[in-house]
Amino acid sequence: MSRESRVPAVPFLTSAASLLCPERSRAFQEGSELSQDQRNSVDLIASVGDLPRHETERLLSKATHRPRPELLLGVPITDTELATFEALATRRRAGEPLQYLEERIPFGPIEVTVDRRGLIPRPETGQRCALAGDAVGEPQVSLDLGTGSGNLALALKHAFPDAVVYATEISPEAAALARENARDANLDVNVLDGDLFGPIPEHLRGNVDLIVSNPPYLSEAEIGGLPEDVRDHEPRIALVAGPTGDEVLAVIASKAPGWLAPGGTIVCEISEFRGAAMEELFAPLGGEVRKDLAGKDRFVIGRA
Repeated sequence: MSRESRVPAVPFLTSAASLLCPERSRAFQEGSELSQDQRNSVDLIASVGDLPRHETERLLSKATHRPRPELLLGVPITDTELATFEALATRRRAGEPLQYLEERIPFGPIEVTVDRRGLIPRPETGQRCALAGDAVGEPQVSLDLGTGSGNLALALKHAFPDAVVYATEISPEAAALARENARDANLDVNVLDGDLFGPIPEHLRGNVDLIVSNPPYLSEAEIGGLPEDVRDHEPRIALVAGPTGDEVLAVIASKAPGWLAPGGTIVCEISEFRGAAMEELFAPLGGEVRKDLAGKDRFVIGRA
């Protein structure tokens, strides 16, 4: 993703830099005239005024292949690194998600690749993983429906190394991404192409200890209200369920009882506006809605 072409100037490093130090701002714009001692990471981070500071730090970390704490101590920035950073920052300003620009992001104890093939893992997804672990103890067989990048299935396999973990994905591109992440993490997760329960081996009926899912749960009318970097870049198939938003969760709720083992648990992420509807859908499994860290309805838990 880095670009080797050199840029003669960094036009966006002006507003904040000119306020903080006019001479430094002019020097950064002249780029090639800076010595390695003058052009350092601390000054560069301080001079970017139109991106959140944490985003600037993360993009510079990507461009330089250095950890953020090291950048905050002040290290020289090369011409190639500066050009790469500028290219990344330009793409971010155009609305491309920060995580897609970083390419590799942490998810709990693991790290995964993310790109346009799969939904970006959110903090809520990590909370769902913790809820699942607390609810089920030591699962022998786990299933992740609509795995996307595979982050949740891989986190479960990492947490429960003796468990057999299956992950299904309707998008061939996302399934390929999940397999790549499983290979890179050296974790044995069975990624199956297909929709929800469709590709799961029949012998697992009534034998699954844990089902997790972050399914699409937005309605078609809600897609327009999403932030630009989500609406225009993340896969629509992972976001929108249908006219009401409940379509995929309704299928999961109706079929899960046939797959769960006695005492098995299901944990699904839901829309913050659909808590009551989800309790009704999952009533046969004793559906209980839990809130996320922001206090919003975000998960439904059921037990066989």
